Amino acid sequence: MAERPPEDLEAARKLFVGPCEFISGAASVESLPPVALPEVAFAGRSNVGKSSLVNALTGRRTLARVSARPGHTRQINFFDLADRLYLVDLPGYGFAQVSKSMKETWQDLASAYLRGRPTLKRVCLLIDSRHGVKDSDHETMKNLDHAAVSYQLILTKTDQLRQAEIPRAIAAAEAAARKHGAAHPEVLPTSSETRFGIPELRAEIAAVAAG
Repeated sequence: MAERPPEDLEAARKLFVGPCEFISGAASVESLPPVALPEVAFAGRSNVGKSSLVNALTGRRTLARVSARPGHTRQINFFDLADRLYLVDLPGYGFAQVSKSMKETWQDLASAYLRGRPTLKRVCLLIDSRHGVKDSDHETMKNLDHAAVSYQLILTKTDQLRQAEIPRAIAAAEAAARKHGAAHPEVLPTSSETRFGIPELRAEIAAVAAG
């Protein structure tokens, strides 16, 4: 993980502990909020820890609802961070226990958002560090490549790995990212439980939003 200057980490910390409010939940393309601020979206397989990561980034416990049941996030949720950027929580993909038609509805909504949002600066694609990049992740990465959407792999739940396993998980994810044209080359490891990697991810998101 590349070293971030202390002043960048502190500026990002101040940003993320500032006001952050839920502003909209979109269950259809028509209900997406108007384009306004820069946006950074969070995507990943069901139960990969997206809502937990949003809560950890913002220093809150219940900003984004967390559930042990896969498929809990059933709409695109927008959070306004200090009137500087929107954090966007996308529905999970993969093994959600819902009907095929509902899965297709979520996928169509997410695809429409990713293809047509001019203020979308980056997608943080979350990967469970215990399991690595799965076929469903590669499929999502291909879709993001085709849509020319910049994305970065973020490893979650690294607290559940042995210390020596973390570099191997990062290396494997970086190798997967190199196969995809729109993927950012750096993989960031995180833990919502221990806050490992959270300051660095905050700084990365702040820099992307300001760019």
